[in-house]
Amino acid sequence: MGSSALSEVLEATRAVLFDFDGPICDVFAGSPAPDVARHLAETLAEYDAALGTKAHGTDDPMEILRLAPQGGEPSLRVIEEELTKAEVTAVRLAGPPIPGAVAALEAARSSGRKVAIVSNNSTACVRAFLMLHGLRHLVDTVVGRAPYWPDAMKPDPHSLLMAASQLETRPRDCTLIGDSVTDVEATKATGGRSIGFANKPGKDRALADAGADVVVTTMATVAEALGSP
Repeated sequence: MGSSALSEVLEATRAVLFDFDGPICDVFAGSPAPDVARHLAETLAEYDAALGTKAHGTDDPMEILRLAPQGGEPSLRVIEEELTKAEVTAVRLAGPPIPGAVAALEAARSSGRKVAIVSNNSTACVRAFLMLHGLRHLVDTVVGRAPYWPDAMKPDPHSLLMAASQLETRPRDCTLIGDSVTDVEATKATGGRSIGFANKPGKDRALADAGADVVVTTMATVAEALGSP
């Protein structure tokens, strides 16, 4: 897929939805995800020992959040709250935005399109990162994961539909830029378009196979295309 495909996608786009972890920020660059996962697993074990053992089998904090409801409402609430605190701390240590991300946000705004961040991370951590780097003015709305409702995380389309509603734009007129298969799956469920951001080797094939309308390897490519007349 080339620049013409990217141009065609953007020509049909009224609102640009950016995933956060990947296209904008490497959330756990300074606070490794396995360390966060280990803390969450230990916390979960205090409520349900067997579930805690299961949680120790993953390095992905989001997967532990998905496990938490099996331990009941108290464990779900504490894991959600501990993860949110860890994310807010992590983005303060994550370093600068992904190369090309700021240019892409600026180009999207300058083009007259609406802009949202749509993430499986908490709204609090996304807002903290935007404020830290002076980017809040470039984003119309932030839709993080629905608290205490992990089933609504992508690939569920809930957050994308929320963003479209808040932007007063039809979901099919939105394009999500995301680096995961679940981003593509969520977008397909809304009837919108997706730009796969292949930021690691092998992702280009996975994103294309999932049905991304176009795949790019740099955010600078997105910025350049959004800035084209």
